[in-house]
Amino acid sequence: MISSLHGTVLHSSSDQVVIEVGGVGFSVAVPGDVAHTATVGERLLLHTSLIVREDALSLYGFEDRSELEVFGLLISVTGVGPKSALGVLSHLTVDQIAEAVTAEDDAPFRRVSGIGPKTAKLIVLQLAGKVHPVGIAAKPATTGASTVVDQVAAALVGLGWSEKVAAEAAAQTAAEASDAERASVAPLLRRTLALLGPARV
Repeated sequence: MISSLHGTVLHSSSDQVVIEVGGVGFSVAVPGDVAHTATVGERLLLHTSLIVREDALSLYGFEDRSELEVFGLLISVTGVGPKSALGVLSHLTVDQIAEAVTAEDDAPFRRVSGIGPKTAKLIVLQLAGKVHPVGIAAKPATTGASTVVDQVAAALVGLGWSEKVAAEAAAQTAAEASDAERASVAPLLRRTLALLGPARV
């Protein structure tokens, strides 16, 4: 079992990276945010899952071990294959998945390509009690600031970023911003857009 890879990025596309380890290039399917930030020539550590099929051996990789664990839970759900599970983790953070399951809300899963209403309900039912929020970036302490962060994340989703990328970028920017920038949506949104660069739908 290949449980992790740490090597140099040789190539990246919208949902895949090739990592050279010991002179061998491994093709790894990854969430969109990982593919977006992977830079050719730089080193990258991925926690991986090797999926064995009759006609293929496929590697799926994640920067955070909690994502790998949720990936394993997702593919255990009836009707959810590795590609669909990767799609969920490309659009939702572990926290967002845990919150949706806890709230018995299948709507976030239905918005993922390849996940139908029946499968979305099965994800909520079968993951109940198995996933828990882990926390991403530090968030502002006040309720008002948190509301601003949520509004910025929602605006980013409207501009074409996934919920996962939007939430992480908004939280990261808010943690680094001044009190004045965190006080309203416009300055925080401008700062977050500068961090993200051009939208990748």
